[in-house]
Amino acid sequence: MTLDEFLTEWNNESDMILVHTSGSTGNPKPMYVEKKRMLNSARITCDFLGLCSGDTAFLCMPLDYIAGKMMVVRSIERKLNLVSVSPSGHPLKDISLSFDKPSLAAMVPLQIYNSLNVAAEAEKLRSFTHLIIGGGAIDDELAKVLRSFPNHVWSTYGMTETLSHIALRRLNGDGASEWYTPFDSVDVSQNEDGCLVIDAPLVHEGKLVTNDIVELKDGKFRILGRKDNVICSGGIKIQMEEVERVLRPYMESNFMITKRSDKKFGEIVVLITENDNIAEVEAICKRVLPKYWCPHDYLYVERIPLTETGKPARAKALSLAEEV
Repeated sequence: MTLDEFLTEWNNESDMILVHTSGSTGNPKPMYVEKKRMLNSARITCDFLGLCSGDTAFLCMPLDYIAGKMMVVRSIERKLNLVSVSPSGHPLKDISLSFDKPSLAAMVPLQIYNSLNVAAEAEKLRSFTHLIIGGGAIDDELAKVLRSFPNHVWSTYGMTETLSHIALRRLNGDGASEWYTPFDSVDVSQNEDGCLVIDAPLVHEGKLVTNDIVELKDGKFRILGRKDNVICSGGIKIQMEEVERVLRPYMESNFMITKRSDKKFGEIVVLITENDNIAEVEAICKRVLPKYWCPHDYLYVERIPLTETGKPARAKALSLAEEV
């Protein structure tokens, strides 16, 4: 979708607009959302970040998904100066940026990582007043680099159903934290499975039960992993994201943890990797992982499956593991 196409849809007579889920846990799904709730979401974010009319918003994400759409809606709601480039892995490559007022950019981790590896792009990245990052996990190495940024860098928590983020956590400065702080209009709780329950009436009707297993403290929350990413192997529950977090500093090639059904254990851990030296990968796992977390099987692929928004495509990974 182009910017003109989105604006045409936004300005038509309908009170609703079509969006699609990202497809990180299955096929992308279409859903209609109210434009007034999108405006509410935009206002909440702009108020939190202190953005005013005439400030700049940088759009470099696809307009097929909520993250890109909401950057445009924030510009509409707050009368921001919208600078738009075609979505790519290097959004800052061929653009000149100079800000004399506050600015906001939203990117996925892959775009941040690529930009940091080119000096000229990294300098532009550091110039944004507010840099919000969503759509995927921020690994320890990337987080370490971002800590030195001079301005505000945020990790977002949200989904299509909440019309982008409902909570932020600082990645740099004195306020850096592992804990997400919900916006003032948002209440969070847990259900009996330990999953996050969101009550955000300005952006979503009714309470929204997520699949994210969390820890709560003083109204804030920390993500432990997804309920559907739990591997129950021989009576032991293993969180895919936790295994990936432990392995990430030791793995040079892209990889992903998934699972496969097993007659003896119920489910087993499977590691999918872009490293064709399986013996090397197995040795790393045995060295750094607890015994019961070690994969029972390893699968080489040319490319780790990702969604269009750069998230791990868990459903596709599961399918690959089951096919072996």
